[in-house]
Amino acid sequence: MHLTRRGLLAASLGALATPALAPPARAQAFPNRPVRIVVPFPPGGGTDNLTRLVAERLSAALGWSVVVENKPGAGGNVALDGVAKSRPDGYTMVMAQTDNVVLNPLTYSRLPYDPDRDLMPVGLIASGAAVLVVRADAPWKSLAEFTAAAREKRGQLTFGSPGIGTVSHLILELWQRSAGIQLNHIPYRGIAQSLPDLINGQIDSYMGSIPTLRGHIEGGRVRALAVSSGQRSATLPEVPTFREAGIEGVELASVWGLMAPTGTPQEIVEQVNAAVNRMIEEPETRKRIVESGADVLGGTPAAMGQFYASERERLGRVVRDANIRLE
Repeated sequence: MHLTRRGLLAASLGALATPALAPPARAQAFPNRPVRIVVPFPPGGGTDNLTRLVAERLSAALGWSVVVENKPGAGGNVALDGVAKSRPDGYTMVMAQTDNVVLNPLTYSRLPYDPDRDLMPVGLIASGAAVLVVRADAPWKSLAEFTAAAREKRGQLTFGSPGIGTVSHLILELWQRSAGIQLNHIPYRGIAQSLPDLINGQIDSYMGSIPTLRGHIEGGRVRALAVSSGQRSATLPEVPTFREAGIEGVELASVWGLMAPTGTPQEIVEQVNAAVNRMIEEPETRKRIVESGADVLGGTPAAMGQFYASERERLGRVVRDANIRLE
């Protein structure tokens, strides 16, 4: 996370993470029909997999009926706008993440919704760092070697990402600023396009989520050089952080959490928050989240709102300096 800044988030959550153990009486009837969680991306990705795990565990632990609906488009904006305009009754929520709650308001010239005005935080669930990889037979065995080559061949080495304005793109900007290098950014739409290009030598490096790249790393198709979290990933414990490799300030992860339309009754928000916090503390749930390559979070709605706001402020300067704009 910027999440060492993990310290910042931990302190924030520690100070605020006192979820109610029992919801107020008025919320006892909730839910009496299916709860819908909207996923801003297509099926099969990290956000979709996490959402389906949450739905499964809430159903198993509490007997709730939870329906997952994929609504991709415009970097998550279609889903968040739809949820923002939904009835604020607790029965429609969205699995938001850093890309669409923090970065989209900074990078899109216009949004049909305002995440601060139109959506309210319900609770943080997990965070997932990104990992920088090169092809298995690449000449660079470490991040230090790749960074040195980038200094020597300024603007010649290429860096693939899942797209302009994504977490991976912002990590590139932080890395370039910190190390005084310049890479040629090649945005892709996903791993199906980028991985063949990386393996075939069309690009020199790629940065994506740990869940997306873990199998390719363990299968020996690519070599991992660094993770973007403040501490090593439990899933890839042998891979150093940027800081361990001598690059300061490159700490950024995708952070997932549930959000609801503004105006959702506070007692329902507190009830869902308490349920989510109990659910992610279950050993089986924690195990599956960690095995996916993510870290378990939790905490109060206030902590979630404060974290996203602080990230937006921190990364706003990077976006402006790099002149990252989307239509």
